[in-house]
Amino acid sequence: MSRPALLVLCACVLVAQGMVAAVNLLLPQLAASTLHPGPAELLWAVDAYVIVFAALLIPAGALGDRYGRKGALLAGLGLFAAGAALSALARDPAVLITGRGLCGAGAALIMPATMSVLIHLSPPERRGQALATWTLAAGLGGLAGNVGGGLAGQFLTWRALFWAVVPLAALLALAVARTVPRTPSRADAAVDPAGALLLAGALFAGVHGIIEGPSYGWSSVRVLGSFGAGAVLLAAFTAHALRTARPLLDPRIFTSRGLRAGTLGIGAAFFGLFALFFVNSQYLQYAKGFSPAQAGLAIVPLTVGMAVVPRLGARLAERTGPRLPVGAGLLLIGGGLLLVSTAGAGTPYAVYAAYLLVLSVGTGLCAPPLTLTVVSEMPPHQAGLGSGLNTAAREVGAALGVAVAGTVLASRFHGNPADPAQAAAFTDAMGVALRTVAAVLVVASAVVVRGYRGGGSKRAGRA
Repeated sequence: MSRPALLVLCACVLVAQGMVAAVNLLLPQLAASTLHPGPAELLWAVDAYVIVFAALLIPAGALGDRYGRKGALLAGLGLFAAGAALSALARDPAVLITGRGLCGAGAALIMPATMSVLIHLSPPERRGQALATWTLAAGLGGLAGNVGGGLAGQFLTWRALFWAVVPLAALLALAVARTVPRTPSRADAAVDPAGALLLAGALFAGVHGIIEGPSYGWSSVRVLGSFGAGAVLLAAFTAHALRTARPLLDPRIFTSRGLRAGTLGIGAAFFGLFALFFVNSQYLQYAKGFSPAQAGLAIVPLTVGMAVVPRLGARLAERTGPRLPVGAGLLLIGGGLLLVSTAGAGTPYAVYAAYLLVLSVGTGLCAPPLTLTVVSEMPPHQAGLGSGLNTAAREVGAALGVAVAGTVLASRFHGNPADPAQAAAFTDAMGVALRTVAAVLVVASAVVVRGYRGGGSKRAGRA
């Protein structure tokens, strides 16, 4: 693969992933804007992107396999630009939420298309390194979103952030058209409209319930109804897929221990990472007194390990199989969360940055072999579908991490975090939330490592 094509694909990943985080840092500005959004509308301004993104990833990956990954990528960039423009032009919360949903649909086409193009254009012995680069781009997207959102919140307006995305997406589309070669499409690849609708509906309902749980209560009719609808739709999808000659996603692929371990491992890693993201900006702004721009820049140490370690993780997986880097990486994420849970208002930023570095090393170590495990368990002609499954696991894990951290934090802290007198109570509650997430992550890590025992673990590392 040419270097320009690799850089363009990674830039697409960075932009799509960055918009997940950017709006979080603009919530105070949005709340005070002329849109006059209520608390629920603010929540949806953030969550519409994540819910649509997660729900459409697997069908979008299948569409790329069927009709061409380059075309899917270009269509995704077009939707992304249209959604950003609509958000920037919004005069009421409903239009802003619709624009965010369109951006999420674009991101759902972008992410699996970029990964599957990388897989097809990289020789087998270089796929681990290529996916390490993709993982780095996704990690840097989180940094770019935090920094961009923080700078916009400090010096610009929320509309300026969305307007900036429009020419950026157009430039990326032009670069994709000029540098990224077409990969073989498969006219016989399954799209299965009925299965796609059922699976997207199941994911939408499930992620909606996870996100709304902390706000409405886990036993509320709204949340239980979402989970119930998700379960019914997932059961209907499974029954449909088992009866269909060419299903969108054959449930029997999950008989593979490697695929189950890889999917759970990706979800667990991002469960921990996004729990941190949820409390990080609040801790830095409320307990440490950082400005939005400073809070965005303060996340930089989290990217150091993601920049340096993924290639080491990929090489280690090639030599030993994925079990060692996956297990070590997940435990480092858990250990980093425990370290951050000890932070208080008086903790020096240098110490806090060192804690973030532990988390980043763990993420960089385990993410490439986990990703390669999932995509290597899928047939080559379903690379887009495997990429969609990989990214869907990331987004569901991320949503769960935010939900668990948010629920525990809300149950332990009932005051105003902006009040300096309540900073200690806030950091105490934050510590409990992060220790809860770390405990869940450690249990999941044990299940993942156990899943890599036996045949197939080294095959994934060398695929």
